[in-house]
Amino acid sequence: MATTDDVMEALKQVIDPELFVNVVDLGLVYGAEVDDEGNVKVTMTLTSPGCPIGPMVGEMVQDAVGPLDNVRQVDVDIVWSPPWGPHLMSEDAKLELGYGGL
Repeated sequence: MATTDDVMEALKQVIDPELFVNVVDLGLVYGAEVDDEGNVKVTMTLTSPGCPIGPMVGEMVQDAVGPLDNVRQVDVDIVWSPPWGPHLMSEDAKLELGYGGL
C-alpha cells in the first residue's frame, strides 16, 4: 500500500512547466492523505488563481500518483487558503529561482 511519503515523493515528478521546479519544492502541496482503501487526497494550491497550469495540474498529479502500489483513486483539492508565496518554497527551490534572501 502506498504511504503519504510515497505520494509526496511521486509528486516531485510533477514539474511546473514555467518554473521548471517540482510542485513539492515550490511549496504548492499542502498535504496528502492515503486511506485504507487506497484512495489518495492531495491538497494543494497554485501560484495564483490565474496560474496557467491550473487546468492540467490535476491530471499531472493523477499521472504521478496513480501508478503507486494499490492506489485506487486520486483526488486533487485545489485550495486558495493559505495563499501561496515564495516563503513556502524549499531552500533549494529558492536558490534555484533566485529567492535566496527569503
